Amino acid sequence: MRQNPSFALDDPAEIRRIVREHPWATLVSATSTGLQVSHYPVVLEGDDLTIVSHVGRPDDAIHELGEHDVVVILQGPHGYVSPGWYDADPAVPTWNFVTVHLHGRPELLSPEENLRVLADLVDVFEAPLPEPRSMNGTIENADYAARISRGTVGFRLRPTRVEAKAKLSQNKPEHIVRTVVAELEGTGPYAQPQLAAAMRRVHPFLDEQRADAGGAAS
Repeated sequence: MRQNPSFALDDPAEIRRIVREHPWATLVSATSTGLQVSHYPVVLEGDDLTIVSHVGRPDDAIHELGEHDVVVILQGPHGYVSPGWYDADPAVPTWNFVTVHLHGRPELLSPEENLRVLADLVDVFEAPLPEPRSMNGTIENADYAARISRGTVGFRLRPTRVEAKAKLSQNKPEHIVRTVVAELEGTGPYAQPQLAAAMRRVHPFLDEQRADAGGAAS
């Protein structure tokens, strides 16, 4: 991924947040038969950027999982930015985005650890629900999960290289940033509140203005 110092993202805590909030991953492998691409959810393990997940058989063989490095891509918020949101000077459209690439060789999990990781994954995604359903919530459910888990192969990826990028109009003047955020938070065809929120995180003056407005209103 081509890097631009203006858009480089190197804060481990921020990268972890992106992985945690956007866990639907793209797995890319350069195999002996060519490029292979699959999509699976991932969860963070521990306090670094180690992730765990699983693939369904025969994706483990298709990807030659564990035999070579792979890239796991996490895509954060993204969206179209119209040149009409800029000033009157000549401009071209662009796309703002946040993305993380994790490189490394996956470690295959034993069937027992894979079953535990699957249970953890279910717990992570069930937690926000009013009545979370655990994979091991009942004997019947646990037995069923143990049976179908045999059709999956778990893996752990400890990244040896991390590339992360947040292209969020950091190279634009303040008045244009304000206009882009206003459009993204609006009701137009390219409204994207999550992208606007990402821009607010890298442009502190936006929330400073919001705080000042709130104080004036009170």
